[in-house]
Amino acid sequence: MTNFSMLVVLLTRVDVDRVTMIITARAACILVPTFIQSPGARLLKYYILPVVTAAVNDVLTHLTQNRLSTFLGGHFQDVNLSSVLYTHHIDSSHHVDLQVWSAPGLTKPSFHEAMKQEFKPAKKGDSFGPSWTNHWWKVTLKIPSYWQQYDRVQFEFDPGCEAMIFSTDGVSLQGITGGYGGDRRVEYIIPSQAVRAGRYAVVIESSCNGMFGVPWDGDIIAPPDMNRYFQLASADLVVPDQDAWHLMWDFATLREIVDTVPGNTALQNKALVTANKIMNAFTSGDPENIKRLRGIAEDVFGKGWYAKGDKIYNEGPKKAQVVWISYCHIHTAWLWPYSVIQQKIARSWSTQIDLMERYPEHRFACSQAQQFKWLEEQYPPLFERIKKKVASGQFHLIGGSWVENDGNMPSGESLVRQFLYGQRYFESRFGKRCETAWLPDSFGLTAAYPQLIRDAGMKYFFTQKLSWNNINVFPHSTFNWVGIDGSQVLCHMTPVDTYTAQATVGDVNKGITTHKNLESDATALLVFGNGDGGGGALPKMLENLHRIRATTNEHRELPSVSMGSSVEEFFADIEETSKEGKTLPVWKGELYLEFHRGTYTSHGSIKKGDRKCEILLRDVERVATLTSLLKPKGHSYVYPKRAIDECWEKVLLNQFLPGSAIGMVYDDADKLYAEVRGVCTGLLEDAFSVLLLRSSPLLSNPTSETLVAFNATSFARHDVTKVPLSRNATRMKAQVIQTSADGKHGYALMHSVGNKVASQPVGMSSICMPASVFTNGMDHFVLRNANVQLTISEGRISSLIDVRLGRELIPKGSSGGLVIFEDRPHYWDAWDVEIHHLETATQLSFSQTQVKYGSSTIDVTVPTMKGNSRSCFNFDAVVDWHERHKFLKFELPLNINNTYATYESQFGFVQRPTHKNTTLDAAKFEVCRHKFTDLSEYGYGVAFLSESRYGFACEGNVLHISLLRAATAPDAEQDQGRHEFSWAVMPHVGSFLESDVPMAALIYNSPLHGQLGFSDVMQATSSHLFHSRLEGAPNIFLETIKRGEDDSEPNASCTTVILRMYEAFGGHGSVKLHVGEHVPVKRAYVTNILEDTKGELGLVSTTGAHSTLKLDFRGFEVKTVNSKLVLETEESDSDISVISPTMSSKRDSWVTVDEEL
Repeated sequence: MTNFSMLVVLLTRVDVDRVTMIITARAACILVPTFIQSPGARLLKYYILPVVTAAVNDVLTHLTQNRLSTFLGGHFQDVNLSSVLYTHHIDSSHHVDLQVWSAPGLTKPSFHEAMKQEFKPAKKGDSFGPSWTNHWWKVTLKIPSYWQQYDRVQFEFDPGCEAMIFSTDGVSLQGITGGYGGDRRVEYIIPSQAVRAGRYAVVIESSCNGMFGVPWDGDIIAPPDMNRYFQLASADLVVPDQDAWHLMWDFATLREIVDTVPGNTALQNKALVTANKIMNAFTSGDPENIKRLRGIAEDVFGKGWYAKGDKIYNEGPKKAQVVWISYCHIHTAWLWPYSVIQQKIARSWSTQIDLMERYPEHRFACSQAQQFKWLEEQYPPLFERIKKKVASGQFHLIGGSWVENDGNMPSGESLVRQFLYGQRYFESRFGKRCETAWLPDSFGLTAAYPQLIRDAGMKYFFTQKLSWNNINVFPHSTFNWVGIDGSQVLCHMTPVDTYTAQATVGDVNKGITTHKNLESDATALLVFGNGDGGGGALPKMLENLHRIRATTNEHRELPSVSMGSSVEEFFADIEETSKEGKTLPVWKGELYLEFHRGTYTSHGSIKKGDRKCEILLRDVERVATLTSLLKPKGHSYVYPKRAIDECWEKVLLNQFLPGSAIGMVYDDADKLYAEVRGVCTGLLEDAFSVLLLRSSPLLSNPTSETLVAFNATSFARHDVTKVPLSRNATRMKAQVIQTSADGKHGYALMHSVGNKVASQPVGMSSICMPASVFTNGMDHFVLRNANVQLTISEGRISSLIDVRLGRELIPKGSSGGLVIFEDRPHYWDAWDVEIHHLETATQLSFSQTQVKYGSSTIDVTVPTMKGNSRSCFNFDAVVDWHERHKFLKFELPLNINNTYATYESQFGFVQRPTHKNTTLDAAKFEVCRHKFTDLSEYGYGVAFLSESRYGFACEGNVLHISLLRAATAPDAEQDQGRHEFSWAVMPHVGSFLESDVPMAALIYNSPLHGQLGFSDVMQATSSHLFHSRLEGAPNIFLETIKRGEDDSEPNASCTTVILRMYEAFGGHGSVKLHVGEHVPVKRAYVTNILEDTKGELGLVSTTGAHSTLKLDFRGFEVKTVNSKLVLETEESDSDISVISPTMSSKRDSWVTVDEEL
């Protein structure tokens, strides 16, 4: 059988299995059975044939490949490569002196504060905690003199948690990640001069949390264990064998090549043979042996590759297919509170600076201006080191935003401020702005982004989260992303499907093998480094990249890689090779993530806090701007820019949170929202006291005579306002239309004219259409006015009628109301809601105005007619919520047919399917919207309005608004307790595009600001308070009125006012902007959202005290006519070129949209 001659073997069946096993294992043969009959027994005749050589090789390759795993660690660590990684290792108290001070409670003292405390002796093996506490160590090292002969001496400090090493004068040197995970880094290289001196000292701050917090049972999303203790596992002086470590990295790369490159290729075979040779030739205890083994590795990496250092990237292909950039994604808060992230930033970034000193090719990209500001405030020496690295081109600024914010729920103006505050911060500290927008981990992205990115001075965009889609695979890697207004940016979603790549051969290979647009551009950006909890790149990653590049210089089975360039250079190369994007595919509209849909509803308090603060800041800026312009002569009022900026920064910070963090984070966020509300309330009172002399807040002075309210919208409206009444407030009582039963409060009907900010009380008129309520008992109520009628029968909404048309809007046999679902995601609890939850609906019925379910109580005020200019039914809910894994919604079936529903998004709307024709349609069973959702057909529609809910859906003809969830991870008490929120149902004649739904939604979210005063002063001052207002196309909305960013009184050379408008319905429009009375304008300019001037606008007229500008808009265009309004009483020279108001700049590239000033 040794010469593989064909043999014939006769076997009985009982012998077949045994003989087959022997023959195939030892003789590399196969058995081909043929049945024959013979006297006395039924036999099998087997032809023994030689196995094909490839099959033999496969067997041997597999065995050899498995063998490679035994060369490091494991059962043979005493005799394999692990046994020679260290030459010396000492941990005696004589050589390592430790002293510790534990900060009290959860305090986080600075370095200088800690150094003033009394330290006590400590030793290796000590435990410290509990979770989130901070402990400071003074470490004094005595280094044996004979260690001067070695290339490197290290101090290894493993507290089992995160830590930071400082110099003795407080400079952050490097982060530490303890434990034995893939992000472990516990070594600190002692400077050579200290080794020669024989003595060295450092200070270490250790924090009792891991890279991913302190999850209770080790599951990353489990609630935190608040009583975790950590043990100091090592505090050792060591001498690493540098040759052995480099051999370890050589071998690791060879193994990755073997595991990644397809079998039976030259490179894969050579790597396997080379690794096997190294294992065969290894002997411990012989330093020269290690050097010889490294020489064997050159069979794959090339002769003399190591001596070339970072110059290895200058050889081989001139253009790499995979471009590497180091990055450290740090969740601004997640499984840790804000205080901890500030430490994570310092640890991570100081580590990257350390790596830059040793690896000249290392480039680190970093976003989030808020994180830089924290560093600037809390770690000034480290911040100065970073500034130098930015200047040297090693530390790259990306993103241009304040934080890597959620891409769905912040308002349009908030997204503007993310870029405004982010870009201005980067420019003020580093002298440059970012050119690439960067949101790798946002749970979906609004289609408003391309326009805002472009207007923030960027034209490139990087993301990757859509790789997490759980239904459809996103079809592109590199493409043009076109927004709702037609603006577009060049977008790259890394084919590696992560922003925390580990710089492996597999990562490199995936960059091309999973690239979806190789026909358009065959390059990929590979973003590597530990992230989410920080850390960034590790030395082993940079070492691996060296070896991968050396390999691709010699072989072609792997994509070529490069290091040392910037993100912008990567995008610019694509722009050039794709003929300015003309050869790239196009994706138009939102980037909807088919995952984490539950975050639209999780932690409702954050959603409410964000919406209320966004509206409040808008109002403060309008009132403060008006006050600064119209203040009495000689008054000292100054526009409170610093206070407003601080409030905005707090709101923008919280917009990192989609709803999936631990409870501690939301405690912090709620405090920030409370601070913003308190400051903004004070700023409004300060402004009103100047604008409306002798006035006071609505509830503070019931003896005042006159009521006036500030309308922060640009729309006419009627509102019912509650006012206090005193016994002798005769004049005030005359201004209300109804008094409470106890006589302590009255209800005034306020009327706002669209071009005035002041609302005045009026009496009942023919346009008011008062509501009436009828009942035939406890379970049947009818609420109606002259327009609409709603019936609640047996606890459900059984009828909704347009009275004027006589049209029933609820299908026969259907009903609306509260509904609750089972809510048990596959894994990501606070993040996800799965499509199968829709199969578990339980309808809830009112008992009068209350619903009891489980341990929860839901009080819903029987629908009332909302007190504004539109007829709608308002629902006010007070919920005492104590459910687990339940999902509360409100639903309403409608006798309306359309394949699409309309949802408000930032600066416009998006239409999404009401059907499940395709998997793309079916995936959108839960979506995000802002202030309204509308289902319309020709001639009629119904809208849902909301003041703080973001999760919505429309399935067929049933509208849903998501109200509350009850996840238990990572916050075990998510949304438990009391909630107050409102929503409204608004029928309207005409389709959505014929309706005033966006105006109604804006008013619904914009309460009047009531003031009390005395009639002579109030009438005199309120009569001239005009808005800057729009005349013409009703689809143009005035969103923002504020003072200019550079317009800080009293030293500014001119007074500037920013006015931001947008087109809300998706069509063109032309308007005249009338700047308010007593604000004469000399010049006006169009700017971008960063307030850089684009060109001068011509004034249409300046008759009397009014100034008028003519403006043209395309669909969904955002226009910051900011315009640098220069008052006639002031002089301001400008060298900006004048552009005709009707001129359009020529489309000069794929990323430019025609601008109409």
